[in-house]
Amino acid sequence: MTPQIRYTTLSTGVTVEYVENGALAGAPLLLLHGLSDSWHSFLPLLPHLPSDLRALAFTQRGHGQSGKPRGDYRVETLVGDALAFLDAMHVDRAVIAGHSMGAAVATLLAAHHPDRVAGLALLGAFADFRGNAGVIELRQDVRDLTDPIDADFARAFQISTIARMIDDDFIELVVSDSQALPSFAWRDLVDALIATDLAGAFGKIKAPTTLIWGELDAFVPRTDQDTMLAGIRCATLHALAGTGHAVHWDRPGETAAFIKSLMQKVARRRAA
Repeated sequence: MTPQIRYTTLSTGVTVEYVENGALAGAPLLLLHGLSDSWHSFLPLLPHLPSDLRALAFTQRGHGQSGKPRGDYRVETLVGDALAFLDAMHVDRAVIAGHSMGAAVATLLAAHHPDRVAGLALLGAFADFRGNAGVIELRQDVRDLTDPIDADFARAFQISTIARMIDDDFIELVVSDSQALPSFAWRDLVDALIATDLAGAFGKIKAPTTLIWGELDAFVPRTDQDTMLAGIRCATLHALAGTGHAVHWDRPGETAAFIKSLMQKVARRRAA
């Protein structure tokens, strides 16, 4: 069953679409999608998550059917939206799971607002966007984007994130999401990612952290995972064979199991 889509206007001024799945009184899990995705990104994952947790996924500014203001698309601004969303949902502290761009948002959120983050799951996470050849190439590609976003560009981008073909209808859905991100937001977000210093945040993260990475990731090398393992004091890595950048699409069951294990670790810590 597809979760019911809702909308809320955050204290940061942007209206976002979101879905809620599981038990209202369950342990909260906030899901943050990657560049040009939406809450749809987590459709393959949601059925595999325990029904007794409260999974929340919202579509970040510029994306999907959320508000698309011109101006500020810094990662720090996306962090502010995530905090405002937690406030709107009356969640004091949550486990945060972020994919790619969402992992960068989650990283800064955990580093600078540790009181709001009980645990951290980083899916296909970059340690540094600035020197990444794929991101630099993407920056060149989006310079000349115009609206409406070309469907071939959107499809090529999304397919590059997986190692094996999955449901055609789902691919068409995420291609549509990529087309919903305006050209100015594509450019602003890629520029913002390249300008973000993630390395300085790693040592400030106190929450138990799970890294989930695909060995066939076309964007993020294994060395990025090693950098995060060395920099984040409570980090563990799960490297998935035959899996691409979108680990939660290629391997939703395994990804959900790792998130469940993290949430159980957080619960044990809270009970101790």
